[in-house]
Amino acid sequence: MIDYIQNFRANIISYIWDKDFSLSPGWQRYSVGTLRIAYLTIRDVFFDGQLNLRSMSLVYTTLLSIVPLIAVSVSVLKGFGGQNQIEPALLNLLEPLGEKGPEISATILKFVQGINFGILGSVGLLLLLYTVISLIQKIEAAFNFTWHVSEERTFVRRFSDYFSVILIGPVLVFTAIGLTATLSNTTLYQAALRYDFFISIIDVFKLAVPYALIILAFTFIYIFIPNTKVNFSSALIGAIVAGIAWQTVGWLFASYVSKANYSAIYAAFAALFFFMIWLYISWTIILIGASIAFYYQNPTYRSRNKRKWYLSNRMKEKAALVAMLKVAECYYSDDENITLNDLNQYLNISSESFAPVMNSLLRMGLLIRTDSEPAKLIPGKAPDSLTVSDIINAVRQAEEDDVVKISHLPKDNRIAELFEQYQTAAQVAIQGISLKDLLDGDEYKSSQSPEST
Repeated sequence: MIDYIQNFRANIISYIWDKDFSLSPGWQRYSVGTLRIAYLTIRDVFFDGQLNLRSMSLVYTTLLSIVPLIAVSVSVLKGFGGQNQIEPALLNLLEPLGEKGPEISATILKFVQGINFGILGSVGLLLLLYTVISLIQKIEAAFNFTWHVSEERTFVRRFSDYFSVILIGPVLVFTAIGLTATLSNTTLYQAALRYDFFISIIDVFKLAVPYALIILAFTFIYIFIPNTKVNFSSALIGAIVAGIAWQTVGWLFASYVSKANYSAIYAAFAALFFFMIWLYISWTIILIGASIAFYYQNPTYRSRNKRKWYLSNRMKEKAALVAMLKVAECYYSDDENITLNDLNQYLNISSESFAPVMNSLLRMGLLIRTDSEPAKLIPGKAPDSLTVSDIINAVRQAEEDDVVKISHLPKDNRIAELFEQYQTAAQVAIQGISLKDLLDGDEYKSSQSPEST
């Protein structure tokens, strides 16, 4: 029986990954693509373990940040007269906890009401905001990991983006809840309740609205949080799966909680126990949706064999030259200067793979990141004084530091002499060629095409 199951599993995996579907009907290619994404997502979450660890980390950070976050939200909503909507929104989020939900909600709101901003002072208020910002930063780090993005937001952009979430997020939640309540109290709605046909439609509407709202919220999160460009279609696909899973699993979890009796074991900690489990499930589902969005947008990452994407030495050198040439072209042209995300898309290389090269170019001052939002890239020196030799040397020294450097290698005169000859020959071949020469010389234009890499 075990052999039969293993053979069946091997045949299914072989069918999904090894068969060529390029000439198959569209529905079949789409179905196989869906199965591949599902396989990769399950592998990343349950077998690789990294997304699991990040979900656990977010549970801990959420427990520390939830009271300060709600306190800040209450302060924002007071300006709009919507502070009374916090409790219904919190009860809605904790609905899967069943009868434990109102208990936890009341406890959280009690802590929030006990916060006195006047007594806190400036230092206490800054610590309160830092706790909230650290939660968003942790969420961004988890999403960036899912999207294989190593470049973090600049401090200025992080400050503005995070405060946009803190200030605008509660208003959007309040508006959504208020809109639903307003529609329920309209004369037209009350009149429709007199007819059985409209009652059926309203029942379907009531069932669909929570799914629609959570899908819209997840779509916004998937587009806004990762520090990369996420297509709306990709975010929507991930949000639909995550939203349906979140609502459905929440209903199943509520059914389980209503029947489980852990008070005899955990006593007063039973509510906290279920709350932590639900937080873990919620973050796992959210990260699953982010993973689906990533694989949907990036078919090149749909590989059966999990591996890190490293660039060879020659690819690093050539990619650096192409990148510097593109930055210089944008700098001299009437177009806007290029961003890092746009540059990675132009090179057709993930930011994770190109990060060591980019960091070396920035550290050596060959590239400069502007303070604009989003940050643009410009040459660190005048292109006519920035030589190809400078770029190649910067790439060859990437990731070297005081701990890992060439002088730590064993001394060998034979290798040293050979290496010196090789270095000299390479320098002679590119001596005197500047970045401006590449821009102007016809013989170098082939380097401008990313396909030639």
